[in-house]
Amino acid sequence: MNAPAKDNFGTGIAFIVFGMLCITINDTIIKQFSDRYPLPQMVFLRSLIGISFSFGLVQFEGGLRALRTSQPLLHLLRALCLVAANMLFFLALATSPLADVTALFFVAPLFITLLSIPILGEKVGIRRFAAVIVGFVGVLIMLRPGSASGGAEADRLTLLLPVAAAFAYSVMQILTRKLALDATASAMAIYTQGTFIVVGIGFWLIAGDGRFAEGLENPSWIFLLRAWAWPTWEEWPLILFLGLLSAGISYSLARAYRSADAASIAPFEYVAMPLAIFWGWLVFGDFPDAWVLAGSALIAGAGIYVFIRERQRARPNAARRPRGRA
Repeated sequence: MNAPAKDNFGTGIAFIVFGMLCITINDTIIKQFSDRYPLPQMVFLRSLIGISFSFGLVQFEGGLRALRTSQPLLHLLRALCLVAANMLFFLALATSPLADVTALFFVAPLFITLLSIPILGEKVGIRRFAAVIVGFVGVLIMLRPGSASGGAEADRLTLLLPVAAAFAYSVMQILTRKLALDATASAMAIYTQGTFIVVGIGFWLIAGDGRFAEGLENPSWIFLLRAWAWPTWEEWPLILFLGLLSAGISYSLARAYRSADAASIAPFEYVAMPLAIFWGWLVFGDFPDAWVLAGSALIAGAGIYVFIRERQRARPNAARRPRGRA
């Protein structure tokens, strides 16, 4: 009886690590494109390609009838939260190092802990609440408010974007708990990617000609509102790869959290931090300073502790909670 459980745990770890690898590569490519193409175009193309792979995965989870849902508005709200989380995260990448943005995004488990109190009626003990405080102290250490002025201070304000992304993502996760029994993982991936496509089309119709980017100086706003442009033939392979990564992320995380208890394997998501440091150094020549490393350590430590406490409490919902940015 124990052997299969051990195999499932190993499978869960393997898929969660692979999913984090896909996420950090995806983030690296989007950061590379941030000075040439608008963000809405990137997520539109990524989702348009990725949804074709997701439709293939639906065939293994009941076929097209798996897309039926009794709570369409809740699915739409969940998808919009994930769209907001992704867009805010990617906007921060336009001006900030990959490792910094990734570390700040990992306050999401702390937000989830706090939001579970008013939304799900869960009780949070003093230990987990203390861990949440420690995690947000890590955010303050990374941001160091008031320690700079001018351009440096503006960069720190930009670093609030991944924190806002983490909040939107945590709301999405709370909604996922409510929808866990209503739809398969592949169906939720299609709802999300479909929402990305619709949002992308909306941006193209309203701002696709780039008129709102005229006169702007902030790279993040320019990344959001830049005119859409047809990619070069040399860049299409990377764009197609982004779509494949999108499907790979969704599948890997869904497979990971079906293979083992979420509270047991979720701490392995933090492998994204060293991966982000590696890609940031290799591709962009960025390496975190001591403040960022210290703040990241507090955020990661607090998040991992929250997961450990959830595992000890043996929460029934934890085993069904899919995670990760799609």
